[in-house]
Amino acid sequence: MLGDLVGEEKGKTTSLRVLDVQPPKMEISFSGEGKYRGVDGTVSATYWSVLRTDGTLHGEGQAMIMSRDGQEMATSTGQGIGHLVGGGKIRYVGSVFYNTTSKWKLAFLNNLVAVFEHEVERESGNVSNKFWEWK
Repeated sequence: MLGDLVGEEKGKTTSLRVLDVQPPKMEISFSGEGKYRGVDGTVSATYWSVLRTDGTLHGEGQAMIMSRDGQEMATSTGQGIGHLVGGGKIRYVGSVFYNTTSKWKLAFLNNLVAVFEHEVERESGNVSNKFWEWK
């Protein structure tokens, strides 16, 4: 069952790297700002994405979240399926697993599982993410 919104992020692609051509596989990194149940923070993430024969994309990645005050950090790993959508955008949906040793503001993320929507505008490099707790 889907629960409450866990967080939202906005950012920008910072690098692209071709990992393979058969099948096409790229590595994408982005960084930005987020809000996680009212806690302001920054995010840095890297994921790879491979084009499958049916035209969909499969991706796996990892991220680091730091509270705005720099006192707390959480990490996440995830994977998802992507589709090309109108306007030069790519949209992924999938699951993400959080981990932290924080005992304060970000403690709620420890062992939390969430589902996500990740959208990237290929031309501008703008990235947006939303996460909902999976109960």
